[in-house]
Amino acid sequence: MLSAAKLNAYWRLMRADRPIGWLLLLWPTLWALWIAARGMPSLWVLFVFVAGVWLTRAAGCIINDYADRWLDPHVERTKGRPLATGEVSGREALGLFALLMLVAFGLVLTMNRLTIMLSFVALALAVAYPYMKRVMPLPQVVLGMAFGFSIPMAFAAVLGEVPLVGWVLFGVNIVWSTAYDTWYGMVDIEDDLRMGSKSTAILFGSRLWLAQRVLFGVFLALLAWVGVLASLGWPFYVGLLVVAALIVGNFRVARSGDYFRAFLDNNTVGLVVFASVVAGLANFGVSQL
Repeated sequence: MLSAAKLNAYWRLMRADRPIGWLLLLWPTLWALWIAARGMPSLWVLFVFVAGVWLTRAAGCIINDYADRWLDPHVERTKGRPLATGEVSGREALGLFALLMLVAFGLVLTMNRLTIMLSFVALALAVAYPYMKRVMPLPQVVLGMAFGFSIPMAFAAVLGEVPLVGWVLFGVNIVWSTAYDTWYGMVDIEDDLRMGSKSTAILFGSRLWLAQRVLFGVFLALLAWVGVLASLGWPFYVGLLVVAALIVGNFRVARSGDYFRAFLDNNTVGLVVFASVVAGLANFGVSQL
């Protein structure tokens, strides 16, 4: 029987006490499901993907902390994590990771063959990302791929294929994740430099603001392309203007030095994009999928 202290440590290891990461994965998944289904998908498909996002995000946090167990004790923001403090052993963490992924895979098995096949790519990306910060200067790109692979899986589950709009939306998420995780990386930049960890925050350096403008600009441009490919009505584009205004505010927050708040504020961006998709679908013409 697990003690209350051990259960609490597992809960924190999965970051279940911090829902922001789950939400940042959930919004793109909902964008994809609604576009693929031209509205609300079936309740079972919706349940599988919402639950799957929670499970895989929790598992991703575990494997990330397992990979960073050498680094986290030396970083102010992460030194209290269960693996860093020894509350959870490496073997326990891997066991919990395997359990969560097995449950998620059990849900995926209720989908079609293409969705099941794509789930193996999603697993590989989730496991690979934590190690990328050691070997490449753009680990956030791999994060965006891992965070967003539910997008092609959603199209596969609903349509049995992944059309162009699905891959463009996948690109949207890669760019967006890279941008908001760069704000996140700015929080730890001094510790990362000291420990030799890599990130886009370090790579961009003095060109941070230009790089972020380009990333968020490409994010908006790709979203507009999604609107064209998916035949979304005019409310979608009005929503994009709101998103653009939110991004301007996001830069103001970052300029004040509150990079973590700038990161968190992207939850609202994801929500507004979803609302824009829903509104745009209520006014769509003939599907161009």
